[in-house]
Amino acid sequence: MKKTRILSLALTGALCMSLLAGCGSSGNDTTGEAETPSGASGETTSAAIKIGGIGPLTGSNAVYGLATKQGAEVAVEEINALGGLQFELDFQDDEGDSEKAVNAYGKLKDDGTQIIYGCTTTIPCVAVAAETNADRYFQLTPSASSTDVTEGRDNVFQVCFTDPNQGITAANYIKDNNLGTKIAVIYNNGDAYSTGIYNAFQATADEIGLEVVTVQTFPDDTNTDFNVQLNAAKSAGADLVFMPIYYTPASLILNQAKSMGYEPTFFGCDGMDGILDLEGFDTTLAEGLMLMTPFNAWGEDERTKTFVSEYETAYGGIPNQFAADGYDCMYAIYEACTAAGVTADMSAEEICEALIATFTSGDFSVDGLTGTGMTWGENGEVSKDPVVVKVEGGVYVTQ
Repeated sequence: MKKTRILSLALTGALCMSLLAGCGSSGNDTTGEAETPSGASGETTSAAIKIGGIGPLTGSNAVYGLATKQGAEVAVEEINALGGLQFELDFQDDEGDSEKAVNAYGKLKDDGTQIIYGCTTTIPCVAVAAETNADRYFQLTPSASSTDVTEGRDNVFQVCFTDPNQGITAANYIKDNNLGTKIAVIYNNGDAYSTGIYNAFQATADEIGLEVVTVQTFPDDTNTDFNVQLNAAKSAGADLVFMPIYYTPASLILNQAKSMGYEPTFFGCDGMDGILDLEGFDTTLAEGLMLMTPFNAWGEDERTKTFVSEYETAYGGIPNQFAADGYDCMYAIYEACTAAGVTADMSAEEICEALIATFTSGDFSVDGLTGTGMTWGENGEVSKDPVVVKVEGGVYVTQ
């Protein structure tokens, strides 16, 4: 199988010091005002392939959208510096809303976009995917993980793990490593991401004999009181609480658990990545938290250290897995465009068909920050293995 390597370590010094000089505001800023690296977004480049990004830059999910945007911008800077194929990234704010995401897609089309990068979150991505499929635009999402995103659509691909994959992997990991004898689950039953992971987790737990003693739900991520759910878990004697949820409700759960003196092992998935960067959050509350993520910013491999250095130089913050997924998306598009002979004068439909053929060819793979030898099936799902990390001393430690 042909392996395409996405990062040249020779770029390290030059890119860190010259291409990404001029720090913006912190990568944790949710105002969308962090400085954009020169040439990465909103800047017209002659004979460049126009990539349209969509995700929340404002609102409650802004930390995810900003990360995917900024990770992609770091990659675009590197790619354009190579002097061959050039990219122009125009990233639009959807505020995590489906209607606004579709409107953003319409604007990008009007502005001549040729490839769609996004959406960042699942529900808006499902809405936009229906449009790109009909219009024949190639779409690659860094972080929308539901199978609903790609189902029945040959033009939509994912870089992140699918929800079922995370649920299955989590159940097996907890069982194989004897992390808990009685498991409680707290999930958002109004969210496709959370529900999709839970359903696969529960089915796998039943198959392998992992005892789930209570399943507790909440309706949406604006929920602020989790005492009922935590008391149910505590009363059931749960020594591990599985939470396939995002970092905002997770931060409240950890705080409320401490207040009631409940200290099980908490285990989450990739949506919880970013909790250590949450403004105002006491990171000591996350000590011992375990989660699955494709990327550990504290990793010691050269590829990770280079990316973290470049990201810090550009944005002043530590990149999370969403930033790494965004970076990998851009390089996957770049490698596929290179392999397929895509040029800037091709139509969106021509590019779409060429990239579909490349991604599903069977001999195309990408080595990235979030996985080595990443490949894609005809269903648009990526094949790669997750990493389990544990929070120790305010950083991730790979298990």
